[in-house]
Amino acid sequence: MTFRLLPRDGRFFELFASDGENLHAAARSLRALVVDFDRLDERVAEIQALEKRGDELDREITRRLDDAFVTPFDREDIHELVARLDDVVDGIQAVAETIVIYGITAPTAEARRLTEILEEQSVQLLAALRGLERMKDLDVPLAAVHELEHEADGLSRSAVARLFRDTADAVEVIKWRDLYRVLEDTIDAAEDAAEAIERMYHKTV
Repeated sequence: MTFRLLPRDGRFFELFASDGENLHAAARSLRALVVDFDRLDERVAEIQALEKRGDELDREITRRLDDAFVTPFDREDIHELVARLDDVVDGIQAVAETIVIYGITAPTAEARRLTEILEEQSVQLLAALRGLERMKDLDVPLAAVHELEHEADGLSRSAVARLFRDTADAVEVIKWRDLYRVLEDTIDAAEDAAEAIERMYHKTV
């Protein structure tokens, strides 16, 4: 297989990796939040700060796109990647804030696993983003993101089914159904980010 030489601007690749590191930090904070509800306010503040940091990184990438004569990938593909990564971090913040708004004080087993899946996806996305510059070692992490999303689909369905079967309190049903939905949407957003990386990869090979 042959590859196109990518225009050299190492700062783009540094920013892609920084965006991935920020996303991973947010997913890790969400996972820690679900493990230890005693530090809820601290974890939510961490996630909100990371969301703001992600926005700063996205603006920096956009500025570089505006200023650059040559870019390593098509401009629209870079914009798409940045938007999809931002969706994931926004989703993580939405999960954390939903927990606060609904006064959830303890996780279900399914919620714990869904946040684990999201954190695992963030690890794989970071690996793929770090591999963009050399266009190496992308297939395995991107495939893993898809596999994790597939697991989450099945888990979300079973979680909602159990919720309606075993929970008599209608308010609790609404709370958890909404939280599962936001979690699943965020996991789907991580898969969308993986697909954005795949499009960049396939246009380059």
